[in-house]
Amino acid sequence: MNVPFLDLKTHHAARRGELADAINDVIDAAAFAGGPFVSRFEGDFAHYCDARHAVGVGSGTDALWLALLALGIGPGDEVITVPMTFIATAEAISRTGARPVFVDIEASTYTMDPAGLARVVTPRTKAILPVHLFGQMADMDPILRFARARGIAVVEDAAQAHGARYDGHRAGSLGSAGCFSFYPGKNLGAFGEAGAVVTQDADLAERMRMFRDHGQVRKYYHAEIGWNCRMDGIQAAVLQVKLRYLDNRNERRRKHAARYARALQGIPGLVLPGCDPGRTHVSHIYAVRVADRKSFMRHLESRGIGCGIHYPVPVHLQPAYADLGHRRGSFPVAERCAAEFVSLPMYPELTDGHIEAVVEAVGEALGTGVAV
Repeated sequence: MNVPFLDLKTHHAARRGELADAINDVIDAAAFAGGPFVSRFEGDFAHYCDARHAVGVGSGTDALWLALLALGIGPGDEVITVPMTFIATAEAISRTGARPVFVDIEASTYTMDPAGLARVVTPRTKAILPVHLFGQMADMDPILRFARARGIAVVEDAAQAHGARYDGHRAGSLGSAGCFSFYPGKNLGAFGEAGAVVTQDADLAERMRMFRDHGQVRKYYHAEIGWNCRMDGIQAAVLQVKLRYLDNRNERRRKHAARYARALQGIPGLVLPGCDPGRTHVSHIYAVRVADRKSFMRHLESRGIGCGIHYPVPVHLQPAYADLGHRRGSFPVAERCAAEFVSLPMYPELTDGHIEAVVEAVGEALGTGVAV
């Protein structure tokens, strides 16, 4: 049986009529750039995230950048984050003029290790940017305590964590701001590029709205230099439809992850993703670890099982960040994960047959012949 790594066609087929109606409503209203559809989605998404405000923007990268800009972060400042993430996390820091400073990740959850913060904080540290990787929130309590004791802002990179929880709190609701991507493959995905920032702070939300619209405080009156980072109406309408089904779809992902875990537990040479008991994982990515990744993936692909790698080169070893002076061995947990991660198929539309086929191929690849 062939199992695609991701199946957006099947995902959209079930709601095609509803999505088409939503898009037609935007066409009929000619509300394409910002406007009422964006405002309605912002209200719904803020409510979903247990936040007072949401600001729709053009991408998850825009969300990170505007949140940092609105907090006043710029040249000469430092922002602490992790090297195991998509490069957009660090890019957003760099585009403000600030310097990204890295701490390693936890070996079990793959999120920021709070114990590393004290080793890298300096008087120039203005923010901490934990990444809720693969759908699991970082260990927020010690991060928030550390930041508050020093007057440092916390910005959550929740680009992969729509609906995740930490001790009952929604992703994005705990820091000064929470940043989301709605790239099409996300748990909540648009029909193109889109993102949002949620916050409890009305002044911060207003600054981000100004920055996303060329720094305008009203039409043609520009208080500061901004950029065009607006969300468009069609993306907002699509997202508003999909948001209604997000919790149900996340629950299906969790059930798939639990079934993988039961079937794959104890296979020699296979490390399964960990989940802290106080965190609700939404399984955006189901990444296992294997030492001989190349041969493992080759076998899965020969059996028609789609798989991927997130992320093969940690940010501190990217040529774009060579000027930071890091070398191999600087962040050993992130580096080992980068060499061993293999992402298995994970999306709500997976069937029992799909999961059985994946599990069988994994067992064959590692010589165990495991079955569901």
